[in-house]
Amino acid sequence: MTRSETPILHVDMDAFYASVEVRDDPSLAGRPVAVGGSAAGRGVIAAASYAARKFGVRSAMPTAEAQRLCPDLVLVAPSFEKYTAESRRINAIFLSYTPLVEPLSLDEAFLDVTGCELTGGDPLEIGRAIKRDILRETGLVASVGIASSKFIAKLASDMDKPDGFRVIRPSEVQSILAPLPVSSIYGVGPRTAKRLEAMGVRTVADLARQERAEVMRRFGASGAWIHDLAHGLDTRRVTPRREEKSYSQERTFQKDIQSREELRLRLLEFCEEIAFRLRNAGLRARTVSVKARYPSFKTLTRTQTMTFSTNVGVRFYGAARELLDRIPAGPLRLLGVSVSNLDDVRTPQQGMLFGSVAETPEPAPDVTPRPFSGDRLERVSPGLDRLRRKYGRGIVVPASLLGREATHGLDGTGPGASGNVRELQADDDRPGESEAPPRAELPPAD
Repeated sequence: MTRSETPILHVDMDAFYASVEVRDDPSLAGRPVAVGGSAAGRGVIAAASYAARKFGVRSAMPTAEAQRLCPDLVLVAPSFEKYTAESRRINAIFLSYTPLVEPLSLDEAFLDVTGCELTGGDPLEIGRAIKRDILRETGLVASVGIASSKFIAKLASDMDKPDGFRVIRPSEVQSILAPLPVSSIYGVGPRTAKRLEAMGVRTVADLARQERAEVMRRFGASGAWIHDLAHGLDTRRVTPRREEKSYSQERTFQKDIQSREELRLRLLEFCEEIAFRLRNAGLRARTVSVKARYPSFKTLTRTQTMTFSTNVGVRFYGAARELLDRIPAGPLRLLGVSVSNLDDVRTPQQGMLFGSVAETPEPAPDVTPRPFSGDRLERVSPGLDRLRRKYGRGIVVPASLLGREATHGLDGTGPGASGNVRELQADDDRPGESEAPPRAELPPAD
C-alpha cells in the first residue's frame, strides 16, 4: 500500500470460542465442535468449528437444529471468563504494534497502523507478524484483512477464511464489490435486502447503479450509508475508545414463565447484573427498556426514561417492574432488560431541594425488601462491588435472590445474554410486535 492510503487492518479470530475449546482439549481436533447451550434449555450455538460448519451448523442457530444437522456434534458449554482472558492477550498483541485499536467484540478488532513503518514494517508485514504472534502466544488462528477503509478491510478478512490473509487495494474495490450479494453491505439485513430486491437490486453493483437520492428517499439516512458503501466509500476512522450505547441482559427460559412474581425476580437479577457492569465501567444510565417475547415469538418492548441517571440495581428494577406491568399478561419465552442514555459518573447531577436524588419507588413486598434510600445506595455499592470482585458476584445479592442461579455467566442463550455492550446498527432490521420467528434468540457471537 502507498503512504497516501490509510492502512487499516481487520483481525478476526477463526471460530474463536470453538477454537479455544479445541486447543484446550486436543481430543476434539478435527471433530465437529460447537459452543453453546443445551437443546433442552432452548440454547443456541455461540460458535461452531469449521468441521461443524460443513454440516450447516452456524452461530445463532438453535442447538436442537444444529444437532439434527450434525448428529455427531460435540457440544461444549461456554466459558466466557476463559474467552475474555484470551481476548485480552490478543488485544495486548495488537497494542504492541499500534495504539489505534478498536475492538468490535472478544474476537475481532480494527487496527490503524498509520506511521508504524519504522517499528513494525509496512501494513502487510504488520498483518503477517500479528498472525504469527497470535498463533505463537495463544495457539489460535486469525484471519487478517487489509484495506484503506474499515468496511473493505472487514470484507477482506472474510474472503479467505480460515487462516486468511487478504489485501484489497483501492483499484480493486469496485471489481470485488460488484458481484457480491447486496446483503454483503454492512447495514443490509434480511428486511432491507427484501425491500431492495423489490427494487430489482440483488447485487452490490445493482445498488451502486441506483440514484443516491432515490435510495435515500426509500431508506432515509441509512440509504445514504448503504449507497456509499456500495461505491466502497467509508470515511469512518479507527476509534480506540468506542462510544458505549447500551448495556443489556436477557434470557430465553427453558420453559415459558407466566408467574409475574417469578418474572419480577428475573428482572431484579438482570438489573443487579447490569448495574454492576455499569459501575465497573464508570457509567450511569437514565433510560430503561424491558423486552418480552411470547411463545408465538411476538415481541414487545417498553421504555421509560428516569428523572436522574443511576447505576444502582434496585433503581433500574423500580422502572423495569413498572414497564413489565404494562406488558399484557401471558407466558413468556424470553425476558430482557437494557439501559441506555449513558453518562460518566463524574458528570455532576442536579440534586433535589427536598430529599435525596432519584428516590426509588418501593418494590412490591413479595419481591424485594424496601431499598436503602437516596445517597446510601450510592455509598454502599462500591464496598459491595469489591466483595463481588474478590469472592464472586454471588457473594452479595438482594435477600429475595438468595439461592437462585446467577444470571451472569451462561444460561444456554449465548453471550448476548450476558450484558454485552451493543453498537447501534445502520439498518432497519429491528424486531416488530408481529415479527415472524427469528432463526435464534441472539445475534451471532463468533
